[in-house]
Formats: sequence, C-alpha cells, structure tokens
Amino acid sequence: MFFKIGRFLSFLAIAFILQSCNEYQKVLKNEDVKAKYDLAQKYYDEEDFKRSNRLFEQIAPKYVGKPQGERVMFFLANTYFQRKDYNMAGYQFERFVKSYPKSDKMAEASFLGAKSYYELSPTYSLDQTDTDKALLKLQNFINAYSESEYFDEANGMAKDLTTKKERKAFEILKQYNKIGEFNYDMLKSAMASSDNFISDFPGSIYREEVLYVKVKSATNLALNSFEALKKERLLDAKAAYITFKKQYPESKFQEEVNDLSEKIENELQQYTTVSK
Repeated sequence: MFFKIGRFLSFLAIAFILQSCNEYQKVLKNEDVKAKYDLAQKYYDEEDFKRSNRLFEQIAPKYVGKPQGERVMFFLANTYFQRKDYNMAGYQFERFVKSYPKSDKMAEASFLGAKSYYELSPTYSLDQTDTDKALLKLQNFINAYSESEYFDEANGMAKDLTTKKERKAFEILKQYNKIGEFNYDMLKSAMASSDNFISDFPGSIYREEVLYVKVKSATNLALNSFEALKKERLLDAKAAYITFKKQYPESKFQEEVNDLSEKIENELQQYTTVSK
C-alpha cells in the first residue's frame, strides 16, 4: 500500500517537473513579453533564480523607459547576485543606481552592488583593484545611508577589506626588509614603506610590528652604510628606536629593539670620541 502511494507521489513529482520545464521552454522561445515577465516573476518568487534570470535577461531591453523597467532591472541584477555571478551583479546594480536615482530600492541596490565587489575581492596577496572598488562603493553607501538596515554589515565589510589592504602593505614592507639582508638599498624601501603604512593605516593592528621593522631596517642600513652617510643614518635609526619605545614601552619586540639600540649606541660612540 505504502509502496504504491510512494510510486504515485514520485510520478506526480516527475510529471510536475516535466510540465514546469515544458512551460519554461515554451515561454523562453515565445515572443510574448508579458508571458515572459509573468513567468520570470513567478520563478523569482520561488527563488528559482537561474530560470528567472534567463527570462529577465530577455525582456529587460523591452522595458527600458517603461514603468516596469525599474522593477525588471532590479530583479535582473538581484538574480545575478543570488546566483553568485558577482561581476554581472555589480555591473547591473551600477546601471540601476544610475538609471533610477529616486527609486525606493536605491539603498538596497547600492549596498548589493558594493557587496558584489566585496565578494570579488581576492586574497591579500593578489591585485587589489576589486578591493579598492568595493571599499569606494561601501564608503559611498555608508556616507549616504547611515540609517539603512545594511549599515552595520557595510561597516563590517569595509573594515574587513581595509584589514586586507593593510595586510598586503605590511607583507610588502616585510619583504623589502628581508631582501635588504642581501641588497641594502632595499632597506630604504622598507623604511619608506613603513612611513607610508603608518600614514595610511594609523590604527592598524600591524602598527607595532611595522615600527619595529622600521627600527630594524634603519639600523641595518646605518650599520652597512658608507662612512660619509653612517652617522646621519645612525641618528635616524636612533630616532626610530625612540619613537618605538615611546609608543610601545612594553612591546613584545622589546628585547630585539633593545639589542638594536645597543648596536646603534656603540657605533655612535666613535663619533662622540672623535668630536672630543
């Protein structure tokens, strides 16, 4: 008995799926724009974004300049987003924002457009063009929609992307410092990168280590400089050390920076002796 009911229900399910597929294929090939619109809306409401997207793609050009055009363009953009096609979603939401600046969907479209680029942002070690674009979009949204329900999420994403950019800049300056062990000119790049980092990311979680790297780079550069440049660079290294100790008196790098300071002072002693 139960076996027969199960088979019957399976048959009904298959029949329903086949009917649905037949309806979709029929409307897809039809020239009836209204039929496509109605079926696209039906699939959208059912969260069948793949088929909804295909239908909205077909009819979107037909609704440009018409009252339903705003609705169609938003749904088209969102079907891309829901399908994780973030390149197209970002592009379509940008088009929506430009086309319908007074829409009551403006805040949501701006947020989802920014989130699309956020999803495209790669790991910190790769090119950060999409990260920069996402940060710009998120900042524009945050500035414009402080009362939005998406405000906190947008802030969280912006913080995440900023940390990613910090990590990339941090790894670059560490690499400069590491290469500087064999190519002393790279130590100047490490020091410059440290200064740029502090200027660009004053509240970074990497700030302490960046200042430590600057002390290390400045010390190694000074110790390996020509005599004509050595004293000046030793004084620069000493200044970097003083700044570090003032800001992080109980640093986890305390032992290392103290050793570097001792080397600096020992080298400076010869200039004190000469001047006397």
